[in-house]
Amino acid sequence: MSKPSIGIIREGKIPPDARVAFTPEQCSHLMSEGWTISVQSSPHRCYPDADYIKAGVPVVEDVSNADVLIGIKEVPIEQLIPNKTYFFFSHTIKKQVHNRGLLQAMIEKNIAMIDYEVLTDENHERLIAFGHFAGVVGAHNGLYTYGQRTGLFHLPRMNSFPHYEDAREYYSTVQWPPIKIVLTGKGRVGMGAAQVLDDMGFQSVAPSDFLSKEYSTAVYTQLDVLDYVKKKSGGEFQKKEYYTHPELFEMDFMKYLAVADIFINGIFWDKKSLAFFTLSDIQRTDFFTKVIADITCDIAPDSSVPTTIKASTIEDPVFGFSRKTLQECKPYTEESIDIMSIDNLPNELPRDASNSFGEKFISVILPELMNEDSAVIRRATMTKQGSLTEEFSYLSDFVMHDIAQNI
Repeated sequence: MSKPSIGIIREGKIPPDARVAFTPEQCSHLMSEGWTISVQSSPHRCYPDADYIKAGVPVVEDVSNADVLIGIKEVPIEQLIPNKTYFFFSHTIKKQVHNRGLLQAMIEKNIAMIDYEVLTDENHERLIAFGHFAGVVGAHNGLYTYGQRTGLFHLPRMNSFPHYEDAREYYSTVQWPPIKIVLTGKGRVGMGAAQVLDDMGFQSVAPSDFLSKEYSTAVYTQLDVLDYVKKKSGGEFQKKEYYTHPELFEMDFMKYLAVADIFINGIFWDKKSLAFFTLSDIQRTDFFTKVIADITCDIAPDSSVPTTIKASTIEDPVFGFSRKTLQECKPYTEESIDIMSIDNLPNELPRDASNSFGEKFISVILPELMNEDSAVIRRATMTKQGSLTEEFSYLSDFVMHDIAQNI
């Protein structure tokens, strides 16, 4: 199979993302191996056009001649080029209503859509993601928010550091107060968050100790689902049973919110799973947590964190949620729980994130793209030849919703 030509598209979603699938050096390397690559001009990338030109990579305005178009975030409908193969995060696999039109347009325009989120191996493990960097920046921002709220220490925003190593060096200069942090998730996101807390010098403690002991130093506990969900009948907890029959289980997370200063949420959540708490819970006198860094950032009511009523932004990273009115309020007040819910966290470390993502794409995904019978590509192809593929037929009612309404 001949190598398809590749066009790196500029990010059209507003606000624009600074990340890119391939760095200038990676593009140059691929071109030396016989790949044809062009980069659409953009004023917003972490690597400016001049860096690509210096690396010998063509920078153009029109990438419609490329066979495969590669981006990061959702492509605005009006910018979609018909009859092409696209790679990007479409954010439609959970039937996200705000992107229904995008999915409909890709079908109408005969686009073969390959979504990064479902590029998986035979064990359904994701092959490429920004989750690690989402966890890194999300944990940092959780501490930033707590510092802003309490005034106990100063922590610059992550996007003020050129690379993560610069932030890591800064951590050694901070005198951390005895903060207690509960962190959920042990996947890429959770482990990225844990790395930051380790680099900050926080001590990792067992969940039981976190609940029962007082500490004079900064500590965190990292939870798996079995640490905060229990079976209603009192029987043995089994993950597979929980994910298939969540109605047999109940949440047991309030005990952590009664002692944690900060809650960092890094789980993967779907609509069948339980929420960590209810809105009425935050009015309880034993709800002690003051800052929630919701890296998962599913928007309520379909979310694991019901106070995440919107995504915050890199420019305006924190909003308050009132314990009195159960509505948005000013952050850093007595009545507020302060929510950090940025939905493009890796964009605060765009060069580190882009370099890591590109390395994975080149080593794992490009070989699959050259394989006409690739199961990896097949499993991740959402739309093709003007319709949903078999793997994504469950989205049929979602796609047809507006059409049916107008009949």
